[in-house]
Amino acid sequence: MKPTKIISSEYKEWINEIKQKFQRSQIKASIQVNSTLLEFYWNLGNEIVEKQKNSTWGSGFLQQLSNDLSAEFSDVKGFSYTNIKNIRQWFLFWQQLVGELKTQKSQQLVGESSIENTKQVVSQILQIPWGHNIAIIQKCKSVDEALYYVQNTIKNGISRNVLIHQIETNLYARDGKAITNFEVTLPPIQSDLAKEITKDPYNFDFLSLTKGYLEKELENALTDNITKFLLELGSGFAFVGRQYKLLVGGDEFRIDLLFYHIKLKCYVVVELKVEEFKPEFAGKLSFYTSAVDGELKDKNDNPTIGILICKSKNDIVVEYALKDINKPLGISEYELTEILPKEYKSSLPSIEQIEAQLEDENAEAVGDE
Repeated sequence: MKPTKIISSEYKEWINEIKQKFQRSQIKASIQVNSTLLEFYWNLGNEIVEKQKNSTWGSGFLQQLSNDLSAEFSDVKGFSYTNIKNIRQWFLFWQQLVGELKTQKSQQLVGESSIENTKQVVSQILQIPWGHNIAIIQKCKSVDEALYYVQNTIKNGISRNVLIHQIETNLYARDGKAITNFEVTLPPIQSDLAKEITKDPYNFDFLSLTKGYLEKELENALTDNITKFLLELGSGFAFVGRQYKLLVGGDEFRIDLLFYHIKLKCYVVVELKVEEFKPEFAGKLSFYTSAVDGELKDKNDNPTIGILICKSKNDIVVEYALKDINKPLGISEYELTEILPKEYKSSLPSIEQIEAQLEDENAEAVGDE
């Protein structure tokens, strides 16, 4: 059934009001493009919801609204039917949180009035690009999860692709979840920041390893995919080296992976274990952090942090293992979903074999000329 065309004067007056508001927002957009446009979208979403509650314009309302606004602003893509629906969905999604803040103080912002809380939340939403906003509301299961990704986007300035990757790998549930002793080994401010750079578990789904893989194979795979590994570690990590050699009293020791964290201004030692956590692992990691402090750390650097990433762990055993250690350590697990059977590895050609085959084919091609 073809939707009835809306011809009421109230509707036409409203369309004219939207036109004027949008024209005003276009003028401001030259100064504050994103926040001004999103503020317009927020108000439009609010008005759409209110009009649908209080009018009888029918099921074709959104489509006609899109058609009419697109006709008025033919060079603007933001009034497509899909985007109009997104604007409505976006407003309704965040109204859940705004409604909660109006009735009670936010636990995250204790001491501020509910009105101030509401303004702050809306202000944060308006700071991130529209594409980020839509990805968040369409992929997040709750407003708390969505707000986390809004704040993380503002804090780290991440792209939409990175944001989507974070949501799909459930960073919200993993961020800062490693078992650590940071609270008793670091000053309060640095302890909080250090906690934020950990995850549990780490997601290594970008790797393909065969059954029975060794630590060296895991290390090789991570360094071969260093860009993806750095993305999983989070912002601020700079790769220093693998099997990093340290000379301590004439003896040689090698650290699996060494990083420097720009925000924390400290070295980060990462040790890998393809087995369940054992208490002695913490002692070895503590030694490595002490050695880096003594041999590498500059006077302007903060204390070195150690992160052990193992295949599995018993949380109670980890807590006891860290209890009396005075170096800042964190213990996490990793996830790896794609494990290939051993025979797959033997059936796949090596890089050297592929290069040799290409060289032979090139030589044959030259000979045929």
